[in-house]
Amino acid sequence: MANFFTKTRLRQTLVMAMMAGCAFGAQAKIEQVRFAVDPTYPPFESKTPQGKLVGFDIDLGNALCEQMQAKCVWVESQFDGMIPALKARKFDAILSDMGITEERMKQIDFTVPLYDTHTQLIARKGSGILPTAEALKGKTVGVEQGTVQERYALAKWQPHGVTVVPYGDQAQVESDLISGRLDAVFTDAAQAAIGFLKHPQGKDFELAGPIVQDPIIGPGTAIGLRKGDAELKTALDNAFAEIKKNGTFDKIQKSYFATDISIQQ
Repeated sequence: MANFFTKTRLRQTLVMAMMAGCAFGAQAKIEQVRFAVDPTYPPFESKTPQGKLVGFDIDLGNALCEQMQAKCVWVESQFDGMIPALKARKFDAILSDMGITEERMKQIDFTVPLYDTHTQLIARKGSGILPTAEALKGKTVGVEQGTVQERYALAKWQPHGVTVVPYGDQAQVESDLISGRLDAVFTDAAQAAIGFLKHPQGKDFELAGPIVQDPIIGPGTAIGLRKGDAELKTALDNAFAEIKKNGTFDKIQKSYFATDISIQQ
């Protein structure tokens, strides 16, 4: 009889534990996502004269949060400091045109790839500059710190006599290109075409040479997450699948880009 009651109590305890687990799981809904963003990188992210954050990544993040029924909070950060700040829990995720690379994957996790843009040089019209070590030897190329463009330029060009100058943000890079301190800028081609080159200050410049493709640059862009944050990754992956399925992603990208930047399967 005692054994019967012991087993009965054990069953009751297990059932209560399972119910408590279910209740906890139900309460684990993500209420808020704090996204890091570098607001010097139009059309992905920038600020209006009134200080409002706007851009493709902003619209994408807001759409993901709406799909998750969570609040979006945007945290401004310099690009090269985002991974350390993510690890320090200053925000929950990085949504700032961050490419997936093997080096970054050693430090953080990523969602599924969201989109893919290309990498090219910007140079003065008629310069004839090409994205090769031979063509750039003796020249000065600007890059934004912490980007795949910086890593590629330092690895592939600098050892061959190219001066690579990293900057804290994209606005500084473009300013020195205009002033003549730089011969070229190595950057995201979509960012250049829709951002800098569309503005009056970019009228004397163009995308120079072919697209650069390399494992250093990576296979596309995703949201950066802290290692092991499986709950947020699953929520964002599922939300992205839904906004792709219902046409929201396509609508957002078409409002910014003339070409399809979605990941081609």
